[in-house]
Amino acid sequence: MAHDTDAAWTMFAVERGRFEYRIGAHAGEAGFGDIVVCPPGIVFHRRALSPLTFHFIKFDWALAPDSDESAALGGKWMVHDAERLMSTYRYMKEIGGAIRQEPALGRMKHMIEDLWILMEIERSRDESAARSAADAPGSDMVEARKWLLEHAYEPLAMRKLSDALGISPVQLTRRFRAAYRTTPTEFVTGLRLGRACRLLEETTQPLDWIAQQCGYENGFYLSRVFSAKLGMTPSAHRRLHRV
Repeated sequence: MAHDTDAAWTMFAVERGRFEYRIGAHAGEAGFGDIVVCPPGIVFHRRALSPLTFHFIKFDWALAPDSDESAALGGKWMVHDAERLMSTYRYMKEIGGAIRQEPALGRMKHMIEDLWILMEIERSRDESAARSAADAPGSDMVEARKWLLEHAYEPLAMRKLSDALGISPVQLTRRFRAAYRTTPTEFVTGLRLGRACRLLEETTQPLDWIAQQCGYENGFYLSRVFSAKLGMTPSAHRRLHRV
């Protein structure tokens, strides 16, 4: 297809051949080792440059990213570890025939999560130079990280931080990701869940109290984020770490 628009996130992972793509402001060519990600509701233009073999993946997030994060996640991701990538693709092809049934569906979900983690690891290597520049004394991303550390456990408005730095929320997300391999929201979520884990392990306080110490409005929302990010409920985590 020359173009289409999907209600879900889509991912083109090429095994052979090359194609041109355009997704909003992102455009270029992709081949083996490239994974092109398109957020929902955005026109995905493409044209084959040579015969293609590729994986087409549609997915949704358990906890959907906001609009700024979605813009930063779209486009081409490069994976240089060819051996690992081919291994992941091989498993995906083996599982794909029974994808609508368990345990194949759960296994495929695991492989897609594994693929995404591999993309994140590889992308971080390509951004090492940008991180070094961002970590220089006086860098605005150093100031952004410091601000987030100071306010992580309070109700947050990222617009307040981006306005203080004189940049747009999209620029903040992209530059923070280049510097620290994560978005500002993901960075704060990691800090909050780290504190939640410690409080679950070290205290007997109820979940609503723990949520308030971690910047969440109530225990229900903390439980939702905790389960989506860590793969278990807070109560299961507490039981696991209690003798």
